[in-house]
Amino acid sequence: MNATGRPGGSPPADVLAQVRAAMRRAEIDALVLRPSPDFRFLGGGGEDFLVLTHDEVRETQDPRGCVPEGARRVGVDAEMRVRELFGLGIDAELVPASAVLSPLRLRKRPDEIEALARAAASAQAVLRQAREMIWFGASERTMAASLRVLMVESGCEEVLDLRVAAGEHTALPAHRPTGRVINPGDAVQVAVCGRWDGYCAEVARVFAVAEPPEDFEAMYSVVHSAHASAMAAVRPAVPVAGLAATVAGVIDSSGYGRFAGAHCGRGVGRGHDEPPRVSEADDAVLADGMALCLEPAIYVPELFGARLADVVVCAPGGALALSTPPATVHVLDR
Repeated sequence: MNATGRPGGSPPADVLAQVRAAMRRAEIDALVLRPSPDFRFLGGGGEDFLVLTHDEVRETQDPRGCVPEGARRVGVDAEMRVRELFGLGIDAELVPASAVLSPLRLRKRPDEIEALARAAASAQAVLRQAREMIWFGASERTMAASLRVLMVESGCEEVLDLRVAAGEHTALPAHRPTGRVINPGDAVQVAVCGRWDGYCAEVARVFAVAEPPEDFEAMYSVVHSAHASAMAAVRPAVPVAGLAATVAGVIDSSGYGRFAGAHCGRGVGRGHDEPPRVSEADDAVLADGMALCLEPAIYVPELFGARLADVVVCAPGGALALSTPPATVHVLDR
């Protein structure tokens, strides 16, 4: 139970102290959060609002009574809807709470890393089970529905994204499952992203039915090499742009450069898409405790594509892999 008497798990006292110190520096008198990654980070466990002041943290249906009288600046949740903002009725300057919380959420505590490891293991286990399902003759949509069941059975409390793409659809980065039937000779891109016990993980894998398409394995080996190079490059003090450049270098040297995915990773934790964005335009620097979803990809229009996604934590000695892709394309025999 958290400090509000609701399930959710209050953060350690030192974390609350850091949040309040950041609030003082930003001259923010209170934070008002709705159910969101920031809400969960501060121990929220219900469907109401969470209000953090310099004196208390409380979960409530009506945040107005919890904001200190005379408050001048109040940090509000970035995921709050417009009608919720207007409904607050707080007579103060409203500013994004993320300015205070995002920097503190970048580096994960040991207990958070353990939670991320459990989430990543659960996502990877779902895709291991998926290899035993019958894919030949089924549609993308049918297999996606089966995967959703596996995710829920694994303890996933919220399915955030679920993708199944077969054949030429694997070349579409934003493809959603359709009625397209999966046949022998098809490449199949599968990804599951969800929240387990409050923490998010995504794992993406590539299968082939009966046998891989011509030249597909060669392309997959490039994606796998890019993934391995990214893993080897993850360590404290490495610029995120440099990590992205490492991946780009592997793909460019293979001749697939113009088909590379738009970015090759993102932060992950209480949310499934957190800073930093692993691209050559990001000016962040890796630090001990940062958690990333590495996701190098190649998409060859109208032909095929491949994307590998795994969760990794930046540690003093390098990357701590919480999930790991196979070196070769897994061939489904049914």
